[in-house]
Amino acid sequence: MRKMHQRMMMSSNIRYVYEIRVEGHLSERWSDWFDGLTIHSEPGGKTVLSGSFVDQAALFGILIKIHSLNLTLISINRQSVKINI
Repeated sequence: MRKMHQRMMMSSNIRYVYEIRVEGHLSERWSDWFDGLTIHSEPGGKTVLSGSFVDQAALFGILIKIHSLNLTLISINRQSVKINI
């Protein structure tokens, strides 16, 4: 049990970068509303929101915002880049 707690503590010091792909184009002006995520429009009518989250709850909050705008979620990918905090 103690080892599991130590691993959880160590992992809490690392943030992963996520890419969230949705249908439709969003302006970069939405970045503040999406908690500072980088917004990039792709050809073919898709938008990529990328950035790191403090925890899974923050990621879920972004997904709720995507849902509230009635955007179609295409994919969520966790990148191999780790940010030590």
